[in-house]
Amino acid sequence: MRFRQAAELLEGKWQRGLRQLSEAQMALCEEIRLRAGRQMTVLLPEGEMVPDTASPAVTHQDLERLCDMLTAYSRYAAADAMGRGYLQTKGGFRVGLCGTAVLREGSVANLRDISSASLRIGREVKGVARPVLDEIMDDGALPGTLLLSGPGGGKTTLLRDMIRCLSDGQDGRKPLRVALADERGEIAAMHQGLPQLDVGAHTDVLDGCPKATAIPMLLRSMNPQVLAVDEITESEDIRAIVSAANCGVTMLATIHAADVAELQRKPLFRRLLQAKVFAKAVIIQRQDGHRYYHVEDLP
Repeated sequence: MRFRQAAELLEGKWQRGLRQLSEAQMALCEEIRLRAGRQMTVLLPEGEMVPDTASPAVTHQDLERLCDMLTAYSRYAAADAMGRGYLQTKGGFRVGLCGTAVLREGSVANLRDISSASLRIGREVKGVARPVLDEIMDDGALPGTLLLSGPGGGKTTLLRDMIRCLSDGQDGRKPLRVALADERGEIAAMHQGLPQLDVGAHTDVLDGCPKATAIPMLLRSMNPQVLAVDEITESEDIRAIVSAANCGVTMLATIHAADVAELQRKPLFRRLLQAKVFAKAVIIQRQDGHRYYHVEDLP
């Protein structure tokens, strides 16, 4: 179980507390959070809770040891990642970090005095993309597609499985060459050059690189048929996406938005819609612990 794999990254005293959860809670847990001066919590669909009310408060030293363990006691080698606010671990887990920023020439070069850590439990849900692809693909061709939901809605999980299905060519479809700009390392979860999560046999991953830089690099180097990115947030991302689409590649991307109406209200995303890069939107809605997928044509 992914929860138990994640728990094994922590010290034994935290693992003991996590064992107080039921099997159902373990299966639904999205994050394990450690904050200095507070008890450990877990994030479930209904919100954060303390799994063991008898557990001690997290100390600064606990968080420093965690960083040492996750970096194999070589924090200097992981300074770039820590400067981006997270560490990627074997098994495909991402640990977000807060602390005091170490600035160098106006940019965050590292973090010190770690004050909190969030161990995110990314999960593969193989097969979740099949009905979506059946609805949006036209004679084996994928239209430019946006995946929409609020934070924690399941965009990354759906994107990962769409990439896998397109790359492997499931259900009688031919495999497609997919290039993945995995800026935050959450989709493929690369570790020493190997994806820890399944993104398909014909997928090439550029990890840890800003999307605006990664997109033209992947176009030049990998000749993709589909180019996938997670979380469009900057105008530079949009310029790179529009340029890629003009080169004939199909774009697959996620955006934080509840629906198409919200996209149209935001000036940044209005420009994206006006560029006509994307023809379809998949809106992810969550209700009673279940996710539902609704496909719309984009204006």
